[in-house]
Amino acid sequence: MFDALTRQADDPLLALIGLFRKDERPGKVDLGVGVYRDEAGRTPIFRAVKAAEKRLLETQDSKAYVGPEGDLDFLDRLWQLVGGDIVERSHVAGVQTPGGSGALRLAADLIARMGGRGIWLGLPSWPNHAPIFKAAGLNIATYDFFDIPSQSVIFDNLVSALEGAAPGDAVLLHASCHNPTGGVLSEAQWMEIAALVAERGLLPLVDLAYQGLGRGLDQDVAGLRHLLGVVPEALMAVSCSKSFGLYRERTGAIFARTSSSASADRVRSNLAGLARTSYSMPPDHGAAVVRTILGDPELRRDWAEELETMRLRMTGLRRSLAEGLRTRWQSLGAVADQEGMFSMLPLSEAEVMRLRTEHAIYMPSSGRINIAGLKTTEAAEVAGKFTSL
Repeated sequence: MFDALTRQADDPLLALIGLFRKDERPGKVDLGVGVYRDEAGRTPIFRAVKAAEKRLLETQDSKAYVGPEGDLDFLDRLWQLVGGDIVERSHVAGVQTPGGSGALRLAADLIARMGGRGIWLGLPSWPNHAPIFKAAGLNIATYDFFDIPSQSVIFDNLVSALEGAAPGDAVLLHASCHNPTGGVLSEAQWMEIAALVAERGLLPLVDLAYQGLGRGLDQDVAGLRHLLGVVPEALMAVSCSKSFGLYRERTGAIFARTSSSASADRVRSNLAGLARTSYSMPPDHGAAVVRTILGDPELRRDWAEELETMRLRMTGLRRSLAEGLRTRWQSLGAVADQEGMFSMLPLSEAEVMRLRTEHAIYMPSSGRINIAGLKTTEAAEVAGKFTSL
């Protein structure tokens, strides 16, 4: 029966990892895979994570299942970090998931179970958004969100999409640090989005993967929190991969903002049921680390300080890179004002391949670059390679 299967194409971004590793040229640069790297090119483990893991090693007394909903203490503490006190806690349903991708899939499955017809997706977006929604059986309607040559958010297109959406449609929003463009929505724009979503009876699905790496821990969820204060219902897919450096631990959560405790209980039971038939139980270790950090004032302070150091480093890299890039593309001065790990450059696939073959600079064919893959000492040189094409 296996002969009935056709060979599926390898994920191009994951394939890029292998190509980079095989390249033996000195000074090669990896701007592809979306992980944070320090000045030594390493993806470090947070000091607070190491301390929390040591504490868990010494005190953990069981490896029993945590249940389909996951670690309830982790969910409470993570929600406080994300949502604050905007919504009464009893009106919020939460389920721990295997990473942000698991949260997005549960959200998509829930939308499908509720009879949702589809979801609106601004382009470009994270490449796995559309496949996840499609695999759950949702229809996907798209619009152009970001103009790469001018490096600007096309807010009018977003507004038009919301105005054209039917009541009950879902709409995917990035809370901050837009992947892959780094595009920023202003406070006024978030207010307009929230008003439109409420007026049109839409269901926002907010992807939050980079809290603390844009403008700061609270600033990166300011728009989301405003939205939560306006709409009666919303879904939020939260990842701890970047903010806590827990990439391989697959730590995340799906939260639902509802209008009552009874509604929250219904949503929670459905999310837990969907989880049970998908992966049954979430992994424990990463969630235990996060709740240990967030529950200890000293560890939380150290974690927040290290996260802020990472954010400021990327801000400096953006300024250095933008200064060099604007010699060819004046619009790319905007890279300095974007936020998060990613930006998208106006490069053709042929130019991306030239950068790889001639200069050992690795990046996806889309032109998306991982700012955190740069070292401060090489930012100007890399910008020069881009502008010499």
